[in-house]
Amino acid sequence: MKITPTALLVATFLPAVAGFAPAQRSHFPTSLASTTAQPPERIAPSAGWEPEWEGREGLSPEEFMKSDLSKPDLSGMWECPLTRWDSDGIDVKQAQKEAAKMPHCPLEISASAADNALGAEYFSQNKEKIRAELLKYGAIWFRGFDLMKSVAGNREMHEALGLDPCLDPLHSSGLRKFASERDALYEEVNKPSLRQHYIGLHNESTAKRTAAYAAFVCFQRATEGGGRFLVADGAAILAELKTETLEKLYNRKIRISVSNLDIPPALPGMVKEGIKGLVDVAVAPKFDMDLEMIYESDGKPGRLQAVETAESPINRHPVTGLPVWFSNAHNHARKLRDRRPCGVPEVGMTEVFYADSMEPLSLEDCLEIKRASEKHITALSMEPGDVLLVDNYRALHGRDVFQGDRFHAVTWFTWDQNDQWRGDERRIVEKNAFNQAINQMMDWLPKDFESNQS
Repeated sequence: MKITPTALLVATFLPAVAGFAPAQRSHFPTSLASTTAQPPERIAPSAGWEPEWEGREGLSPEEFMKSDLSKPDLSGMWECPLTRWDSDGIDVKQAQKEAAKMPHCPLEISASAADNALGAEYFSQNKEKIRAELLKYGAIWFRGFDLMKSVAGNREMHEALGLDPCLDPLHSSGLRKFASERDALYEEVNKPSLRQHYIGLHNESTAKRTAAYAAFVCFQRATEGGGRFLVADGAAILAELKTETLEKLYNRKIRISVSNLDIPPALPGMVKEGIKGLVDVAVAPKFDMDLEMIYESDGKPGRLQAVETAESPINRHPVTGLPVWFSNAHNHARKLRDRRPCGVPEVGMTEVFYADSMEPLSLEDCLEIKRASEKHITALSMEPGDVLLVDNYRALHGRDVFQGDRFHAVTWFTWDQNDQWRGDERRIVEKNAFNQAINQMMDWLPKDFESNQS
């Protein structure tokens, strides 16, 4: 394959946007360096709830990867819908009172023998109730269902619920690899190189695009331990945060940098501006995000960062109108990444800024986001056949570190009951060659590495 300058720049910017991974409940040593003069201790975050494992067995990879070829090919699925922003004029104190009334997320539904005997019919019969409970609780953990132990059965489940698949918000970047394209099923972050990277809480969203719902499925739990799937209620986090911190973040808004390109500071200004222009024109549009290329936002000389537009960390739910914490700050804040297991190279290290000053969030604010978020994490012990159905505007998700091999997957869904919100964009097939090329580049990366963040 011929590698063009644009392809090289794309490869350089890839890991930044891809930074989604989780951590273990125990402390463990790491040799990763830090950006700080005195490297802080890296400690795996805790969780508010940790359900026990049940020890259920799954199918072999050859069996669980089988697709039902009699069903239509879903590869021409809908584009991920545009983000529904409704964040103006929120009374923060009143919003916290409303959010505090919400029930614990997720709702857990364990399959009985009778439920398993029904197969997909269980979901058809309970469709309306399940959809209503998803709005009420923000996420539903279907536990012990035999149907979803395979790709074919997982598809039967979401089709019985009337959910309409769409592309991942970052599909155009090529960073999202399909597990089964014809079944609209993406592979989760299972790469061996990211086993020891903790994926913080985030909505699957950018300032531009957000999936309405998601179904995360486990086909194979981590063979040597760890790998719990993390979920937390955006309403509970909103209610938990200190009011003064929440008001500060809401009033100032935030911006998130998704990638770094370190240019020699001594280069002439004209050359640096030329590089910035090339990245802006040739690379940034590939990610289908509203990005601004800014030099030295984090204070490092010569660093070019791709930064999203300003956004509110509080947003009203598009259907219920409930104000919730709708922010990826727990995942992307550099001060939090530097204090937990992280396997992302420097090019992919993200940062969160106050939008009005482009200063990184203070350590105090980062630690408050960490405290409030992790208090409400449920670290799920997902086993083969388990599915977590998520309202992506209400609940945030992440993943703990793991050892061995792990195979989880996800399907994203658009608005199936509102054509206007869904839009009329279908998958742009011409982008597919680009996506495949990027995924091949990602596969060239070492399978296990330690990032040098000094």
